[in-house]
Amino acid sequence: MASARIKKGDKVIVLSGKDKGKTGEITRSIPKDGKVVVSGVNIATRHTKPTQGDPQGGLVRSEAPMHISKVAHVTADGKPTRVRFETKDGKKVRVAVKTGETING
Repeated sequence: MASARIKKGDKVIVLSGKDKGKTGEITRSIPKDGKVVVSGVNIATRHTKPTQGDPQGGLVRSEAPMHISKVAHVTADGKPTRVRFETKDGKKVRVAVKTGETING
């Protein structure tokens, strides 16, 4: 299995769709489907019926998964960058292509 270029906890920027340009942190990664959940981005509204647990019912807003190709790692100056792998001191590390800085994690 290949290493993940984008992981949980990374700061990312949305490249396309209704939330283009928004930034957020990855709260969940779903590698099997190639999707990620980004905090504050891709908010889906679900209409729920009243139940015993939730007698009020109503609208429930939550973050929906989005495809990993729609997000890119964000640099310190807020611009998107690709991620490559390099070997430093015998360890495989993620490196931002634009700035050359090592991405922790």
